[in-house]
Amino acid sequence: MTKQEKLIYLDYHSTTPIDPRVAEKVIYYITTGFGNANSVDHIYGDAAAQAVKQARQQIAELINASPKEIIFTSGATESINLAIQGHIAQQQTPAKIIVSPVEHKAVLDTCKALAKKGLVEIIWLKVNQQAQIDLEHLEKVCAGGASLLCVMAANNEVGTIYPSEKIGAIASSYHIPYLCDASQAIGKIPLNFQDWGITYLAISGHKIYAPKGVGALVVKKGYDIQPMIYGGGQQQGIRSGTLNVPGIAGLGEACKLRQLEMEGDESAIAILRDQLQNLLQAAIPDLVVNGDLNNRLSGNLHISLPNIPNSAIIARIRHQLAISTGAACSSGVIAPSHVLQAMNLSENIIEGALRISIGKFTTPAEIETASSLLISAVKKIHQLV
Repeated sequence: MTKQEKLIYLDYHSTTPIDPRVAEKVIYYITTGFGNANSVDHIYGDAAAQAVKQARQQIAELINASPKEIIFTSGATESINLAIQGHIAQQQTPAKIIVSPVEHKAVLDTCKALAKKGLVEIIWLKVNQQAQIDLEHLEKVCAGGASLLCVMAANNEVGTIYPSEKIGAIASSYHIPYLCDASQAIGKIPLNFQDWGITYLAISGHKIYAPKGVGALVVKKGYDIQPMIYGGGQQQGIRSGTLNVPGIAGLGEACKLRQLEMEGDESAIAILRDQLQNLLQAAIPDLVVNGDLNNRLSGNLHISLPNIPNSAIIARIRHQLAISTGAACSSGVIAPSHVLQAMNLSENIIEGALRISIGKFTTPAEIETASSLLISAVKKIHQLV
């Protein structure tokens, strides 16, 4: 990467920079506290096991869960696969899964793969043009019974926040287990695993200023799922493999910091987001802001520039401003966003869509510069037409 010091990073939904305080923990457990958490015969192992125990406690406190309910994974994608595949493996097939069409690809592709094998039947929920779920329709399909309900806590593209507590209450009333992908929501909005009727909660470290390659699946007490990875049975037999102690310690520390700082950080982030939105709207009259503007993540600004392909904007700003055209996990595949398509947005809105995501290290000066860069790129494209 050239001129990295001048590049403004506004792609926090894709991944966050690691918090220096989290990095310190990770480095300690890579270099000094490098023991295996399952080596019980010496103090290196004891110290590693203690770090894992502490991380479980820190995560549990942030989401109101029991430390015993936490299974460490390589990230939310593995957590989601483990929850869906591990749950369905114990059901009579074909099992019914109720799914929101704006879920992350990790949910959609796992469900579609199981459907292709004849193991599940997918029942699709309805979303409106703000990507909100139709709760009446949700209740109606839940009344028909299902093996699993999959609805995320917050959308990774347009930032729409879902009423997880209400969704969990509906699922519970029909005795349907509820998988909530909270990878974009954790540390940004309050989550209550214990009281919201959530059965499985998926989280990822690299969305909350912790390292990549670590995450967790929170499994409600009393639920048993089939493992996908076999071996030493390190985590209650559900997930084998030597624990990633540096990553786990980093995830725990990040959760502790989010609990302490979430409210203040998110308020400040929302102010910066609104400033950027106002600057862009004032200079670009036909700019469209997508998603539910009353219920969205503080750092999310999902815009469309009608009749300007998003690739034309990215080509002009990519060396100065890091933003995205959609979900990072789908990057490399040039295809319209499934989220925007499910929202039934027009083709020119989808083709002109840009996801800007702001985080705790974003500065007011960067917001000013980012708005100037985007406005300038739009003006140059208009001059060419």
